[in-house]
Amino acid sequence: MKNIRRIAPRIIRLTLPVLASVCAASAMAQQLDARFSCSAERNQDGEPVVYADSGTFRLNGNRIDAFKWESALFNPPRSADCSIDEDDGLQAEARENAWRITLQDAHAARIKRGYKFGSRINCSIRLERDGDALHVKPTCPALCGSRANFSELSVDLKTGACRYAD
Repeated sequence: MKNIRRIAPRIIRLTLPVLASVCAASAMAQQLDARFSCSAERNQDGEPVVYADSGTFRLNGNRIDAFKWESALFNPPRSADCSIDEDDGLQAEARENAWRITLQDAHAARIKRGYKFGSRINCSIRLERDGDALHVKPTCPALCGSRANFSELSVDLKTGACRYAD
């Protein structure tokens, strides 16, 4: 019992700083929980175009808990869409107030979607938080059919309101 009384204060003094640093590191992990659904009508080359996007992004540091994004462009008489979700082999890289989402194998994900044509196999989506705004900046033609890319937009995380980039 004497030994425990002598050793216990040392163990506590050595353990507390380690526990504090572990707790601080986990508290500092970048987290994101965003859901959005938005659309906008624009005039593009004299033709009416409708953008429609919906998504769910739940990230905890480099871990992806949920990621799904549907991005459509309706331009009568045709439409084109892009989509991405966890089944596409996503990986996340957390940065300060931002994430970079990429595909482990963009070519395989593109083929799995049935897009056998084209050589556009890159995919990167930057998510940048600025206060209550989340800026979604895609460069991901790999998961788009006849469309060049997903829509670039900003989402107000409090209201869910969206604003498309010009």
